[in-house]
Amino acid sequence: MRELWQSGYMHNRVRMIVASFLTKNLNIDWRDGRAWFHDTLLDADEANNSASWQWVAGSGADAAPFFRIFNPVTQASKFDPNGTYIRKWVPELAKLDNKWIIRPWEAPKEILAAAGIEIGKTYPEPLVDLKTSRQKALDRYSATKSN
Repeated sequence: MRELWQSGYMHNRVRMIVASFLTKNLNIDWRDGRAWFHDTLLDADEANNSASWQWVAGSGADAAPFFRIFNPVTQASKFDPNGTYIRKWVPELAKLDNKWIIRPWEAPKEILAAAGIEIGKTYPEPLVDLKTSRQKALDRYSATKSN
């Protein structure tokens, strides 16, 4: 989100991860994300932005991937294995090694202390548990299919 706010741009992969996290893990209406991205993106396009948010949220005309929930930790380990992107846009984590930079809340306290990080003070607590919030999203989608 810092990249988007500071540069007006965000790579498509990151856009999908953010949209998935907001709509599925946090259960935020896709229209709220669409509106903020439209106001912030330099390359904002009403049709593309709306269709992309609906696609990721699983509520558009092509809602087949409703069950696809991008895990930000998995995505980071796959597409940013050295933490380059994270170190650039989340500089408070820059001193963590690659093992912990994608999941600092799981790092031992001594590792965090050496990096100058205190979860809940200098870096926030996780907003949700990814596994639990993923299951809740899947349950919400399952409930709509049975109606």
